[in-house]
Amino acid sequence: MNYDFDKRIDRRGTNSLKWNVPKEELPMWVADMDFETAPEIQKAIMERAAHGVFGYSIVSKEWNSAYVSWWERRHSFHMDPDWLLFCSGVIPAVSGVIGRLMKEDEKILIQPPVYNGFYHVIKRSKKALVENPLVYNGKSYEMDYADLEQKLADPKVSLMLLCNPQNPSGRIWTKEELLQVGELCAKYHVTVVSDEIHCDITDPGCRYTPFASVSDACRDNSITCIAPTKTFNLAGLKTAAVVISNKELRKQVRKGIQANEASEPDSFSVEAAIAAFTKGEPWLEALRAYIWENKKCVEDFLKKELPWVHMISGKASYLVWLEYSALDRIHSSQNLEQDEMPAETKEREENNRNFAGFLRKHAGLYLMDGREYGENGSSFLRMNIGCPRSYVTEGLTRLKKGAELFKSMNEMRD
Repeated sequence: MNYDFDKRIDRRGTNSLKWNVPKEELPMWVADMDFETAPEIQKAIMERAAHGVFGYSIVSKEWNSAYVSWWERRHSFHMDPDWLLFCSGVIPAVSGVIGRLMKEDEKILIQPPVYNGFYHVIKRSKKALVENPLVYNGKSYEMDYADLEQKLADPKVSLMLLCNPQNPSGRIWTKEELLQVGELCAKYHVTVVSDEIHCDITDPGCRYTPFASVSDACRDNSITCIAPTKTFNLAGLKTAAVVISNKELRKQVRKGIQANEASEPDSFSVEAAIAAFTKGEPWLEALRAYIWENKKCVEDFLKKELPWVHMISGKASYLVWLEYSALDRIHSSQNLEQDEMPAETKEREENNRNFAGFLRKHAGLYLMDGREYGENGSSFLRMNIGCPRSYVTEGLTRLKKGAELFKSMNEMRD
């Protein structure tokens, strides 16, 4: 079956968070694709809607079976149906875990640059944050295991939030890398919460490794958050799952999710998930190929038109991580103290620090500022290319326009 991913769908006027922007702006920021979901999912939702009664819903056995068969077939990981808990989303699940498992004075470890939702949920929980920054080698990211062990050795660190695959860089962690994390966390009695919501949108020929599949220790000392929402563009339906093999841990997390009022499905969340995991595979394969072509489009454009902007070659997700540190090196005024800078130099420095804001103001291109994902996200932008290719090319044109304007403004002042 052919799927028209090139089709532009007008989302303005639909209460879309992503498209709630001025008409002159092109939003490529939040992780929300601009494609219609798989026809089979649309059909399941419309059939449920046609019933006309929308009372309280339950989680059916078919829901559990759909998840189990999908992960076994596509990711070679066997889950017992009893390991699964329904949850309305990954962040509500993480919030429930924190509230139930952690003591007031305990700490949470994350690895920036990382999904900004982690920062928000930790702040709301009023728990102390510990960072194990990822190391950027100029092409991709690696874990600093020496620093990780030092941080995990703190007896107050009781929870680690892992992004697998990594958001925002799209890095797919290897089995060996995940095993090291699992062994260290088991050694220091730190529970791992693995956010694997981007796992299905990988480049053709690439697969991710579920953290819980790596070893018995990883499986029994982890809480895995998964969902069809990123894969099939269903974020508005609020449907996700939490996978926990450890019976006692699962019991506690269930209570945490229930306490957060996040354990009950709406009228469409179960049916949509079942349709996605039982009938959505052909659509997903076509989507993966299309996203990969979008990545190639970005990479080729940058090499030819904007060589000082570099795309990190992540193998997962429809989010691309763009580095523009060359701009900082060209126009930095680091030798001057803030109070010594002329007004226009201060403006230039702020533009360097907030290039995303400059692009939005002067080129109408709305991207995510890399600093949203941690301090080591400065000099980076996150761009959502889960959209028709015409949007991608338009976004790149706007990026070039904004970058050239920024460069020319600085050169005139120099």
